[in-house]
This record gives sequence, C-alpha cells and structure tokens, in this order.
Amino acid sequence: MRKPKNIEKTMKILIKEYPSNEKTTLNRMRKKPDAFKILISCLLSLRTQDKNTETASKKLFAVADTPEKIVRLPVKRLEKLIFSSGHYKKKARTLKHVSKEILERFNRKVPETKEELLSIKGIGPKTANIVLAFAFNKNVLPIDTHCHRIPNRLGWIKTKTPEQTEAELEKILPKKYWNEFNAIFVQFGQTICHPISPWCSRCPVEEYCKKRNVEKRR
Repeated sequence: MRKPKNIEKTMKILIKEYPSNEKTTLNRMRKKPDAFKILISCLLSLRTQDKNTETASKKLFAVADTPEKIVRLPVKRLEKLIFSSGHYKKKARTLKHVSKEILERFNRKVPETKEELLSIKGIGPKTANIVLAFAFNKNVLPIDTHCHRIPNRLGWIKTKTPEQTEAELEKILPKKYWNEFNAIFVQFGQTICHPISPWCSRCPVEEYCKKRNVEKRR
C-alpha cells in the first residue's frame, strides 16, 4: 500500500496540540497500570463520555476493585454504582460475566493476549487492544470511533470498520506513534474533528486533511 503524504507532519502537530497531561481517563490509568481496573473502565467507557467513565469508575472501584468483589456485588447495587456510564443494566451484566470468566478461566489474572481477551464474551477488539496497550505496554492500535473516523476523513485510509482501520493503519502509521495514537485522536475527535460539522476552521491540521465524507463544517 502506498503511504499517504503528511502523516508525519500531522502526527507531530497533533502531539503538540494534545499533550499527555490532558489524556483521557483510560490513558491516565497507564501511570500505575492495574489490568483489571483498565479492563473494567474500558467496558464502562463504551457509548459514553469520558467524564462519565471517570465518575462511574471511581464509584465502582471504591467498593469493588477486583473480580471477586464484582462477582459478589448484588446486581442492583452494581447498577447503581455505574449508573452514570449509561446502559448500566447491560454493562452490569457484562462486568459480572467478565469478572467471573477471569476468576474461573484465567486464575484471577487478566489475560495478556488478544486471542484470550476476545474469547471472553463482552470484550471486543478495541477493549482488548486498550488492555494490551495500557496495562501490558504492548505495541497495538486501539481503534474507537474517533480513531476509525478521523484517518478516513484525513484521507490516509478508506475503510468501513474499525477492524479494517486497525489493519490498514498498522501498514502505514510509523510504530513510534502507536503508543499515543489513541489518546491523541480521541481528544482531537472530542474537541475539533466531530462526527458531524467538525470545526475545520479551528483545526491545526486542516491543510493536510482531504475532508472525506464531510458534508457540513464550521
């Protein structure tokens, strides 16, 4: 595959725009990584804003921060603790199931391979890669909605699914950027490169963007 132009320039600009001290909740957890907490917070982060992930995580971990404690926690209380994350009933069931699987199948330890993580119902490719990257410092690309949408919009790739995006970015994105890619693009997507009507007039990399599939912008 032919490597698109301006990837290096774009990444260098975005790294300066989104420094490490402004990272998301999950990225901040890398400082003192606890694989189980990172896994649970990632599951709580699905389909919600980062501030809600942080609130729900803090409330839950103050009461239950191990798979044993979550398994023992009454469902109604678990739902109440994670209410702010949204979809709390479904997430409570997922947290219970994942915790039980870790206890029974993996001897209380979060698995360190993508295959094993994906074998647990409720854990998808993005969550698996978040755990591998943030808890075990493995060089992988966690692809969420921002990390999928923005490289397509920039014109780096042309993919339809996050899984395809991961595979294509692995071919063209220099590995030195993999570690920070998720943190940078999540912040960029939340502040400037919105799904609908992005702030192109405020974008620090506007000159390098092909604006693919952008119908309306500010």
